Amino acid sequence: MGRLVPAVTRALDILELFLDGDGTLSAPDIVRKLQLPRTTVHELVTTLAARKYIVPVPGQPGRYRLGVRPYQLGARYAEQLDLAAEGQQVARSVAETCDETVHVAILEDTDVIYIAKVDSTHAVRMVSAAGRRLPAHCTSVGKMLLASLPEQELAARIPDGAELVAMTPNSITDPGALREALAEIRQRGVAVESRESNPDVSCVAAPVRDRTGQVVAALSISVPMIRWSEERLAELEQLAVKGAAELSEHLGHRSVA
Repeated sequence: MGRLVPAVTRALDILELFLDGDGTLSAPDIVRKLQLPRTTVHELVTTLAARKYIVPVPGQPGRYRLGVRPYQLGARYAEQLDLAAEGQQVARSVAETCDETVHVAILEDTDVIYIAKVDSTHAVRMVSAAGRRLPAHCTSVGKMLLASLPEQELAARIPDGAELVAMTPNSITDPGALREALAEIRQRGVAVESRESNPDVSCVAAPVRDRTGQVVAALSISVPMIRWSEERLAELEQLAVKGAAELSEHLGHRSVA
């Protein structure tokens, strides 16, 4: 691995400053924020402006905003994104950490479709496959995705009086009870499913967002009941949230601190 080039690092530090605030900066702002010499900042700003990475703000002398080049690079990155491939990569990393089965799923109507999956190495583990379809209300990923829908869209997909299939005795079959569960999921930011799709397995899931902040998928960790506990749940919730955030970052999402 070669050494980092200081000038390139500083130029990238300057570009990343534009992600905060109102998206405009002056050279003195950059000097203050990065604690760099004024001459260095002037040279870097001049170079970035010459290459269209930043441009002057009309009517605000001395201030700059991002130019067209970062947009072009971002657009090309977005063109190359593959949610399933990115999900498989992140799922593998999460599975290596917890040694449990990890899924990434998307919502289609009232079902979830698993688009990525990495198995646990344990002899006792959840049996599933990428491409499998399950009722959303019976799974942690599905409930996470349903909870992310606007109320009007949720009501259209699962109206009052809808018949919800039961996969196990623990499955939620009443739309009102489901809405109560989804409200709690929205508040907590994670979804837990306790033997609702498989009598021997429980799962925890977190939302995956794209660059616009929209929830486009969910990442879950599935654990056989012989390895499930309240203590383990807290650990797995954190890991699912971390994995989902990593996948969201791959998709261009930037969380706001």
